[in-house]
Amino acid sequence: MRRNRSRKGRKGFTLVEVLVVMAILVLLFGLVGPRVLNARRGANEKAAVTQIGAFRGALERYALDMADFPTTEQGLLALVEEPEGDDETSAGNWNGPYLRSDDIPKDPWGSPYQYEYPPTRGTGKDPDIWSFGPDKEDDTEDDIVSWKRSADEEGADYGIDPQENRSRDRDDFSE
Repeated sequence: MRRNRSRKGRKGFTLVEVLVVMAILVLLFGLVGPRVLNARRGANEKAAVTQIGAFRGALERYALDMADFPTTEQGLLALVEEPEGDDETSAGNWNGPYLRSDDIPKDPWGSPYQYEYPPTRGTGKDPDIWSFGPDKEDDTEDDIVSWKRSADEEGADYGIDPQENRSRDRDDFSE
């Protein structure tokens, strides 16, 4: 018996049709995928810059109450938990919590924010606050920092000018 090879009785796709559809899908993902990933990266960077700015504001309120910033050992935790009173002048002045949440949020990549006071990385009097960025390694080009980077420092300039409290675009970080 002979098989009927007419179009009327056909019940599947040919290999060529499947390959054409696959090629179209690969092209679409190749064009759209990088844009989606770059948009997510930019959003994560902006979120980290915004969070560092929120820490800065909370630290300024803390410093007004306590007459100084928390030490490196106290860290950002001093914004949500009253630190032990080391001297009589600061005891009882804590008027926190200074953040809306009960804990210190992590950066968009799941790592804790870093804090140092007195500052050793930045040139100002304000505490150093930074995120390791997507690679989760310290002192690399993708770190997001609270200080203005100098021209001879490696890496992208994500420094937040302490005198500015306005939001920034990704391309406008180094005014």
